Amino acid sequence: MDDQQFRQLLDHFGYSWRGYRKVRKGVKKRITKHMLEIGCRSMETYLDSLDRDEELRGQCESLMCVSISRFFRDRLLWKAIEDQIVPGFLKENIKRLKLWFAGCACGEEVYSFKILWEGLKSRFDLMPELEIWATDINCVFLRRAQDGIYAFSSLKEVPPELKEIYFISHGDRGPYSVVPLLKQGIRWRVHNLSSKFDEFNFHIIFLRNSILTYYNDELKQAAFQKVIDSLNNGGFLIIGTHEKLPFESRGLVPFGSQRYVFEKIRR
Repeated sequence: MDDQQFRQLLDHFGYSWRGYRKVRKGVKKRITKHMLEIGCRSMETYLDSLDRDEELRGQCESLMCVSISRFFRDRLLWKAIEDQIVPGFLKENIKRLKLWFAGCACGEEVYSFKILWEGLKSRFDLMPELEIWATDINCVFLRRAQDGIYAFSSLKEVPPELKEIYFISHGDRGPYSVVPLLKQGIRWRVHNLSSKFDEFNFHIIFLRNSILTYYNDELKQAAFQKVIDSLNNGGFLIIGTHEKLPFESRGLVPFGSQRYVFEKIRR
């Protein structure tokens, strides 16, 4: 598959060449294999097959997913979450803190938050109920997330004392599995971010390295608005460190010096 054919596929889905350019080699390899499996020798035939068969289309969309993450990626972000964002909600004495990891991939950030949450229990006497929704379009990624087993490289930013408490080692350099405590209370769901999510009133939404990177402008704006509609006033949106909002979003303001954290203005 050459780049021109790959661009045809991206245009068909409304995906961004800029977002996929650096990671296209692996994606092209997966798509080529899928084309051969279903007997398609040209991109035109393949796209026609996707249009006529929803199951094949879903398989292709899953193969287009890119998972690049690790525990506590971007430490300054996690420090802001631990020291400012979450304590701010706890001081309001809310009964439930509701989070959505939109495009959670293999779950590293979900479990990172659970580790952070357990640590906060030693600082606050009264903790609200924690409700976590973790969604991704790729069911293979979700199964890996639910299994909670990770390579050594995924844990390189986890402090040794936390690694000792929250991970079970299966050898000197892994793999590592998260302890059962971290798996409790997470609601995993297959969800396409182009569609409206049934849940809403979230206090924090993680939208990192997904639609803002891989969707084209038209699809990005529509999907982004669906996500923002699910966020509470006074809630926080967290995006990737190299991402930007798709348009001037009224109602979203930067949080302190964090250029990738935004607060939804209270009304």
